[in-house]
Amino acid sequence: MKVSHEAPIPYMRQVRGLIDYDYCLPHLLDESEEYKQYFLESKEMQRYIIMDNSLHELGEPYDSERLAHWLYYFKPDEFIVPDYWQDKTATLVSAKEWINKTYPENTTPVAVVQGKNKSEARECFRILKYQGYEKIAFSYGADWYNEEGLKTSHYRHNSPENITVNKAHGRFNFIKELYEDNTISKTDRIHLLGCNIPQEFSWYKGMPFIKTIDTSNPVIHGLAGIKYEPWGLDAKISTKVDKFKGEAEHWETAVYNIQAFKTFLPK
Repeated sequence: MKVSHEAPIPYMRQVRGLIDYDYCLPHLLDESEEYKQYFLESKEMQRYIIMDNSLHELGEPYDSERLAHWLYYFKPDEFIVPDYWQDKTATLVSAKEWINKTYPENTTPVAVVQGKNKSEARECFRILKYQGYEKIAFSYGADWYNEEGLKTSHYRHNSPENITVNKAHGRFNFIKELYEDNTISKTDRIHLLGCNIPQEFSWYKGMPFIKTIDTSNPVIHGLAGIKYEPWGLDAKISTKVDKFKGEAEHWETAVYNIQAFKTFLPK
């Protein structure tokens, strides 16, 4: 698994040497010259770049014209096509539109599974593959993950009250089910968007189709002075990376968390 950790703009250059690739939020390219310069540097360094559509940060995909502008400006290695939160129909309409667009050479479009329940999400995944997407992403926070996660009762922190842990289990249980019934194959390429708790990723052992992960989790918690426990986290703070106002005094904790995050990845 290749991992990227988004960081608040003042800390991005300090994080770059600790991550496998760079994850770009396009709305920040229009808001911050410093952010834009960072990615120009990354292109110059020939670093791998995945460009998001900023749904998580904005509540809706970023403006299509601006997305297309930055897509051709930076020519990222991968691009998360516009999706709509827990809306299977709108997401599939968007995915069909974007799969038929012309992309910069060597840019891979990545679609996101959406749905208001497991049945819709399963159908969404199946149709996205049929539409021709070679890589598909699963978000970390679908509401229905909570109920799905409660099925995994052996984990010591799993309870009806702990939605953070339940949702982590929910995503894993769903992906595991898709793999076990051959809906996902070993040759598929999957991206995991964000995370609730870092220990989730240790559960994906034996699933070689998980290729990339992006999450600000270790950085945001570290800058807030929250240090990972040896087993991970019980809960998460909900601050978005583009809104975070952390203190430099906790930078060492962020670095510790980034290093600790790697210990949760399957060997």
